Amino acid sequence: MWSAFTGLFAGVIGAAVIYYQLQPNLPSTENLKHVKFQVPLRVYSAEGLLMAEFGEKRRIPLAYPEIPERMVQAFLAAEDDRFFEHPGVDYQGLIRAAVNLLMTGEKGQGGSTITMQVARNFYLSSEKTYIRKLNEILLALQIERDLPKQEILALYLNKIYLGNRAYGIGAAAQIYYGKSVEQLTLPQIAMIAGLPKAPSKFNPIINPERALQRRDYVLGRMRDLDMIPEEEYRTALAEGVSASLHQTQTEMDAPYVAEMVRSHMYERYGADAYTEGFSVHTTVQSRLQDAAQEGVRKALQEYDLRHGYRGPEQHFELPEPPADADLDGLLADHHRVGDLTPALVTAVAEQQAELFLSGGERLTLTWEGLEWARPYINENRRGEKPKTAAEILRPGDLIRILPVEASDDTPAHWRLAQIPEAAGALVSVDPDDGAIRALVGGYDFFHSKFNRVIQARRQPGSGFKAIIYSAALEAGYSAASLINDAPVVFNDTSLEGAWRPENYSGKFFGPTRLRHALTKSRNLVSIRLLRAMGVEFALEHAKNFGFDPAQLPHNLSLALGSGGVTPLEMAGAYAVLANGGYRVTPYLITRITDSADREVFLADPARVCEECPEIEEPSPPPGSATADQPSGTTAPEQAPGPAQEPTAPTPKRAARGISPENHYLMNSMMRDVITHGTGRKAMVLGRKDLAGKTGTTNEQRDAWFNGFQRRLVAIAWVGFDSSKPLGRGEVGGRAALP
Repeated sequence: MWSAFTGLFAGVIGAAVIYYQLQPNLPSTENLKHVKFQVPLRVYSAEGLLMAEFGEKRRIPLAYPEIPERMVQAFLAAEDDRFFEHPGVDYQGLIRAAVNLLMTGEKGQGGSTITMQVARNFYLSSEKTYIRKLNEILLALQIERDLPKQEILALYLNKIYLGNRAYGIGAAAQIYYGKSVEQLTLPQIAMIAGLPKAPSKFNPIINPERALQRRDYVLGRMRDLDMIPEEEYRTALAEGVSASLHQTQTEMDAPYVAEMVRSHMYERYGADAYTEGFSVHTTVQSRLQDAAQEGVRKALQEYDLRHGYRGPEQHFELPEPPADADLDGLLADHHRVGDLTPALVTAVAEQQAELFLSGGERLTLTWEGLEWARPYINENRRGEKPKTAAEILRPGDLIRILPVEASDDTPAHWRLAQIPEAAGALVSVDPDDGAIRALVGGYDFFHSKFNRVIQARRQPGSGFKAIIYSAALEAGYSAASLINDAPVVFNDTSLEGAWRPENYSGKFFGPTRLRHALTKSRNLVSIRLLRAMGVEFALEHAKNFGFDPAQLPHNLSLALGSGGVTPLEMAGAYAVLANGGYRVTPYLITRITDSADREVFLADPARVCEECPEIEEPSPPPGSATADQPSGTTAPEQAPGPAQEPTAPTPKRAARGISPENHYLMNSMMRDVITHGTGRKAMVLGRKDLAGKTGTTNEQRDAWFNGFQRRLVAIAWVGFDSSKPLGRGEVGGRAALP
């Protein structure tokens, strides 16, 4: 008894000494009451559809009332069934761990409660030392004094790492099952509850057998603790592993837009952009975005059909006989590009080919999908029409195929295709305030991340004539003014000597009215017009359309659109022609909220108000605070921190760029471009409200169509990134307008 008393007394003294040695160095647990989880950046469309998610840690924080009771029970059964009874430290578990240490000499896992795990996850490392364990115990006791049990459990279930970048049960439910937590079945809940012990070892994706054993253990614990009845236990036990890796369930496809937002947010907030739980709402509308993406892809595929087949992407010597596993291995590094599926040719017959697709799928490529494939020679020449499939393909070719819908002439079938070498872009804006409604920077973002809408400065060609003609109207000309369409030679040092411009047709038409010259895109009329009114006058007028004169040529080639501009800049310029003559700035972000759903930024773009009295202030010129922001975004001059509340914005009105008379005449002439001129192919839509201008540069290196009506502007561009020619006949009305 004396020895026991002495030992107890010594233990109490020792514990007191340890407490007073460690307690002053313990961190405060006060911040657990206001903990902020690392939540990824999410980007949404105008309708609230999820477009993208950025961040290393995937997390969907849940409040305790949002967590299903079965989920709570499963984690308690797996990790700490006495959680609601002990004071943060389970002394029974600690005694078991101590006995294990005395018996084996090894430090085990035992004795760690959920509260102790919270202490470790938020404050301590995971190294196994006695000092860390003592700190963990003291912190757990402190946490239990400061927070109610439900809050501690919610912290644990939102913080715990559950494999595959999933932090917390909300993210785990999405990643493993593509569901929210309330949609999970009992076996799925038990599977997730079994992960904290060893997220890699018991991962149902990597190691389904061990994961199943761990899940069954959790189910057994739930039954033994009377959390589930025997019948439900046996039913759950009979289910197999249903987990599979689910990527973030995006609801619309706009990767170029998402990357613009990501880049802008990183520029404003640094690495915090990926962890602070920002939600960015954009101006993009899903219906228009889908149409824009389809339009760009279809136009580039049609270009390839006109210019011939360049051959297989790669050729493999197939094993004999070719087993599915071998063929799958050859396709492993070749992923889908846009709507083009990779396939291996396994056999070739007279007018068809047998194909193997990833995953073991096989199909027949018929002559309907092959007969177009005349060999590509150069941008102006193709080879002879093929007569057999062997002239086009051979076994071992890696090709691309594309589904073709049924038509009056042909049934639905697969067509031989190829990844386009030509590039394309499309951007659409609301002319009333510059809101970007659709943006496609290329055929496929994951094939080429170069965003041609904001990063490619290309010559706009005849598309710039709208600005030249508007300047002419301002200079006193009218739509009926006559300008001679005749040969001319200019000796201009800035143009490297004698310059002999021509019309695209190579013909000359004599005295021509401005309206007809714009409709038919007569180059010589535009040049004479620019010379008559003066280059500097035209450059000054171009500022009303949002162009920076310093970025444009100061010579007569300006009349033919020789300066480099982006499609987004052209969209801003044509918005002036669409909205009644007002200057607006294209923008992409409408509002930003933080993890607590507090608004930290609200866009306040200048808007058209035709009924309001005129204002004198000009719109911000290039180089101002607004113009210096990342292309396609609108943001405050000083980005507020996540906790700041934005001040109520003062509504801004767009300043007038051109007069109502100027706008009326330009709009009228540009409708004629559609009904009688180079944009006639737009008449296929059967609409009477369309206006626009085609644009083609020297040797058909750039093809544009700049179209609009009162509520929408759309700019389309097609060309090679290398600026090589598109080929004869590939003008704006053929390559870009569709």
